[in-house]
Amino acid sequence: MATLDTSDIDQYLGKPVDSSSLREPIATNDIRRWVHAMHYPNLLHYDPDFAAASRWGKIIAPQSFCIATDDGHGAAPACVGNIPNSHLLFGGDEHWFTGKRVEAGDIIANERIPFDYVVKETKFAGPTCFQRGDNNFTNQNGELILKQRSTSIRYNKEAGSETVNTDDFEEVTWTDAEEAELIKRRFQWVQMLHDLGHKERWWDDVQVGDQLPERVFGQHSIASFATEWRAYIVNNWGTMNLRKQDLAGVGFDETMGIWENDPDMMRQDPFQTDGAYYGPSRGHLFPGWARRIGMPRGYGYGASMGAWGIDYLAGWAGEHGWVTHAISNYRGPALTGDITVQTAEVIDKSVDEEGRHLVHVKHKMANQKGVILATGSAEIALPKKAG
Repeated sequence: MATLDTSDIDQYLGKPVDSSSLREPIATNDIRRWVHAMHYPNLLHYDPDFAAASRWGKIIAPQSFCIATDDGHGAAPACVGNIPNSHLLFGGDEHWFTGKRVEAGDIIANERIPFDYVVKETKFAGPTCFQRGDNNFTNQNGELILKQRSTSIRYNKEAGSETVNTDDFEEVTWTDAEEAELIKRRFQWVQMLHDLGHKERWWDDVQVGDQLPERVFGQHSIASFATEWRAYIVNNWGTMNLRKQDLAGVGFDETMGIWENDPDMMRQDPFQTDGAYYGPSRGHLFPGWARRIGMPRGYGYGASMGAWGIDYLAGWAGEHGWVTHAISNYRGPALTGDITVQTAEVIDKSVDEEGRHLVHVKHKMANQKGVILATGSAEIALPKKAG
C-alpha cells in the first residue's frame, strides 16, 4: 500500500518563508492583461474613459489581482517540506479583503507563512496531504490588502497517474449552432455589468433566495490557459527578483523538470525555467504531461479559479460594493474544450460589528455537463440606502 511521508513539513509551520519581489511597480497594462486573461470584461479595470467617470476616477485593479504579483500562485506557503516522489494540485483558497485597492504605481509584497496540514485517504490518490499556507499581501506603505489562505493537495506521483480518467482524453466538440448560442449566453453577464455601470447595487434591494445572474465563459483552450499563465507577472522573464527554491527538495518528480522560476537558470537558459514551456507546470498545456499527474488533458490553474470566483461576485456587487471574505473549494479542473458556468444564491443578509451591510452567498462553478468544479461561500458588502 502506498504511504505518504509528511514528517518534514512540521519544521516549517508558523515560520515565514522566502518570497520573491517585483522589480517594477504595477503598471496599468498589468491590470489590463490580468482581467483579459481572467475573462473579466469589467470596463473599470481596462477602459480609461469608463474608469475616469467611476468613484475611483481611474483604472484600478480587480480584487482578484494580488495573486498576479506572487511567484507561486499563492501555493508557495502550502508547499513546504519534502514529500518524496509527489505531485501537487491546488485544493482551494480563502480570502479576507481589507478594502484597500491596488492601482498602477503600487508595489505589492507578500509575507508567506505555512499554516497546517492533514493527511486523508482519497479516491483520487490514496493517502493525500492537504496543506495550507497564508499569503499576506501589502502595498508599498505597509497596508494590508489581502490575507489569502491557500490549500495544496500533495500526493504520490504513481497514485495520480493510475487514476486518470481515459474517457476524458478527448475534448467536447461544439457545433456552429452551439457556439453561436454560447456567445449569446456569455454576453448576458457582460450586459449585466453594462447595465449596472456606475450605479449602486443596494443592500436594501437584495433578498434572501435571490439568484445571481449566471456567468458563462469558455471554451477553455491551450491558448486561453497560456494567456492566463502569462498574466501572472512572474511568468514573464525577468520581472521578479526570484527566490532560490529547490523543487527536487520538496519531492517533485525530476522528470517533470525542476528549474521553474530558478533565478540562476533564468540567466542561463530561461526556457527551462518558464513552466509553460518546460517544468512542473507544463501539464496544464501538454496533455501527455497532464496525464502523468492524473489529469486527462490540458487543464486550468487553481489560482485562476479563485480569481474567477472573486471577479464573479465583485462584478455583481459593482464599483460601490466589494467582497469582504470568500471561500472556494476546488473539486475538479477546467479542461480544454469545456466551458465554466458560475452561479450563486443569496442565503442571508446581515450588518456586522463594523457596521458593514453584508450579503451572504453560496457560489458554485460547473462545466457544461454539470460536473462541479468548485463550491464555496462569500460575504459581500453593499451600500445601504439613506434613511
